Formats: sequence, structure tokens, C-alpha cells
Amino acid sequence: MAARRAALQAAAVALALCAAGIGATPAARGAGCRKHVRRVTEYGAVGDGRTLNTKAFVRAVADLGRRAGDGGAALVVPAGRWLTGPFNLTSHFTLFLHRGAEILASQDLDDWPLIAPLPSYGRGRDEPGPRYSNFIGGSNLTDVIISGYNGTINGQGQVWWDKFHAKQLDYTRGYLLELLYSRDIIISNVTFVDAPSWNLHPTYCTNVTISGVTILAPVHSPNTDGIDPDSSSHVKIEDCYIVSGDDCIAVKSGWDEYGIRFNMPSQHIVVRRLTCISPTSAMIALGSEMSGGIQDVRVEDNIAINTESAVRIKSGVGRGGFVRDVFVRRLSLHTMKWVFWMTGNYGQHPDNSSDPKALPEVTGINYRDVFAENVTMAGRMEGIPNDPYTGICMSNVTAQLAPKAKKLQWNCTDVQGVAYGVSPEPCPELGAEGKPCTFPEEELVIGPPELPKCTY
Repeated sequence: MAARRAALQAAAVALALCAAGIGATPAARGAGCRKHVRRVTEYGAVGDGRTLNTKAFVRAVADLGRRAGDGGAALVVPAGRWLTGPFNLTSHFTLFLHRGAEILASQDLDDWPLIAPLPSYGRGRDEPGPRYSNFIGGSNLTDVIISGYNGTINGQGQVWWDKFHAKQLDYTRGYLLELLYSRDIIISNVTFVDAPSWNLHPTYCTNVTISGVTILAPVHSPNTDGIDPDSSSHVKIEDCYIVSGDDCIAVKSGWDEYGIRFNMPSQHIVVRRLTCISPTSAMIALGSEMSGGIQDVRVEDNIAINTESAVRIKSGVGRGGFVRDVFVRRLSLHTMKWVFWMTGNYGQHPDNSSDPKALPEVTGINYRDVFAENVTMAGRMEGIPNDPYTGICMSNVTAQLAPKAKKLQWNCTDVQGVAYGVSPEPCPELGAEGKPCTFPEEELVIGPPELPKCTY
């Protein structure tokens, strides 16, 4: 009896230590709970919203990086407003934001160093040459967690948007968070606000979980995409809320000849239980930079409100690559310009060397169980002459028209597909009688079975 009581007491202690993330063996702490825990204030940071804390954040990550091989490390950001320039993360590491914590990006462009363009893009996305650093970054990392009690990472992007509109930037804007060549990433329970450009950009990564994240930007802010998996595999995006000036989700894989040469597709991607608001862009876009290919994308149980289109394919001559095996089901759409939109004439090339013979392959696109209301136009489906988009399937689709809906509800060129139970009646190119579209029965295994329940 005494031995059993001692065992129970030891288990209770282990659980308490796991909750604190300290002082236990890695096995007792559980997945994601870190042995070494420090507050950013221990490295001299001041949370007054005015003091620049770049050196403190860099010093903290460097110090914890030296400890992380021994049971992992966590940097805790307490309540306060923590102004800083860009900084990088390290492996076996958690960035934990407490309730009321706000990490503020410096608005002084001199605090943002220049970095090399991505090899699959060949140049900066906005401008030729190098690009500004991302606000939070990292490369060749393993086991990184960004989480907390819904603290905020604020890009303070207005200065970047103003300069972009005024054409006063010589280099491409940085992204709010970009991880390169990394694996086993978890981003959860954090709010991202006012990114200079794209918000979350996992690139050349694998096994990425983005869960319970809120992303907010003014709906007319330039290129503030929510989440852009880029040449990445096994990515799960779930239970997120995004208000954006561009696509809420944009799956990418490199730009024209650079993406073709780099040859790393985005694949095995799940997007579910997303809520999106984006009046001038898509809930989910595939492309336009898709030259390394996109395949096995599964979209389900998503809501879009006052959003231009639902799941849009963006490509064009010179892109090459492919978009195939896309499965969409159970969408609830409210106030849409287009329910279905495929674009085969997307411009914007990195330079003058794009190959006009590099034509994309778009096939195997499935939409089922879609309800939309207050719709201006059901479908704008534009493939490429002599390169039609094929294998399109639509089933159990209802688009209820807005009071001022267009008289022509479908505009289809260079596309081929089938329809079953679609209203309003689709265009002849999609008019072949089909049957319910498929959706993979076997679930993709991405990330841990449940998110770490560690608190610091």
C-alpha cells in the first residue's frame, strides 16, 4: 500500500512538472514540454512598447539553443508590449506567449536586414534581387512550437503597405513568420496581426500543424495572405480564423523556371474548419506560384463570408508544374463573387526568361457538398488554349443568387468535367452527367495526435 501511495505521489509530481515544463525527464514531461524555461525579461527585455528588444530576443534564443539539446527549451513572453526587430528561432524550442503578450515588429526599416531570395523564386516576390528579412524566421530546424494563451505577434505593417503603394521600396517585404527546410512544426493559439506581406510561410518544410490560429489584416492591405504552405509536405491547417487583404490560404511551390528547376511540390495538405473573410481574394488559392507542383490537397468543413471566391486555381503559361488530386467538400459560403474560379491566364513572371512552352497540368479537381448564398456568379472557369483543365467534378452544389446576380452564371473556356446535382445548371463544358465526386477515405497522419498541453 505504501509503495502504491509513493507511486501515485511520484506520478502527481511528474504531471505537475510537465504542466510547468521544467524539472522532469523528457519522457515525464511529454511531447513538446521543455526542460529549460526562461522569460525574455531574464535577458534584459522591457515590455513598454518603446524599448527595442532585438538584442534580448537574439540573446535569449542563442542561450536556449545551447540548452535545447538537453530536453528542449522554452522562451516565455509575459504580458506586455515587446518591441523588437527580426529574430530567428532554434530547434527543440517553444516560443510561448502569455495572455496579454504582444510582440511588436519594429517599424524602422533599418532594423530589417536583407537576405537572399528563395531559390524556388529566383528573386524577391515584390522586387528583383534580395529581400527584407522575415520578422520571425529559422532554417533547418526540428521540433519548433509557437504557442501560448493567444498572445499576439504584430507586424505593424502600415508603414510597409504605405511604402509599397507609393513604390518606395527597393526590396521585397519580409513575411511575419517564415521557416525554411524545417520539420515537426506546431503553431497554435496565437494571433498574428498586420503582417508587412504574407503572414505564415512554411517553405520546404514537412510535418507542419497550424491549429487554432487567428490572423487579422485590413481587407484592403496588399498581399497579406494568411497561410502560404510553399513546397511543403504534410501540412495540416485547422480551426483557424483569417481576415485578409489577399488569399486566406495560398498553396504554392515556386515561381516559373525557378520552381520547375527546384522541383519540390506542395503535397498532402489538409485545410479544415477554416473561417475566412477576404472580399478581394480567395478562401483557398492553389498558386499562382505552383511551378514545382501541387497535389493531394484536402479541403473540408470550411466557411467563407464576404469572400471573392472559394477554392481557386491560379496558373498560366510559363508556370509549368501541376495541380492535381484536389478534394473539396462541405463548404458553407456567404456572399461570393464567384463560387468556382479557375484562372489560366495569371501573369506576373519573375523575369523575361519564362518558357512559353511550360504549360501547367491541371486535373482531378473535385468539389462536393457546397452551399453558397448571395452569389454574383456561380463559375468562371478559364483553362489554357491547347492545355485544357480536365477531370473537374462537381456534385451536390447549390448557389443561391444575389439580387443583382449576373445574367450569365457560368463562363467556361478550355475546361472539361462532369456535374451531378449542380444548381444553377453548369456550362456545357461541365455538363456531362457524373456521379458524386470522390474524397479520400484514409486520413492523412500529420503532426501529433493532439497538441502539447504544456504551460509555462
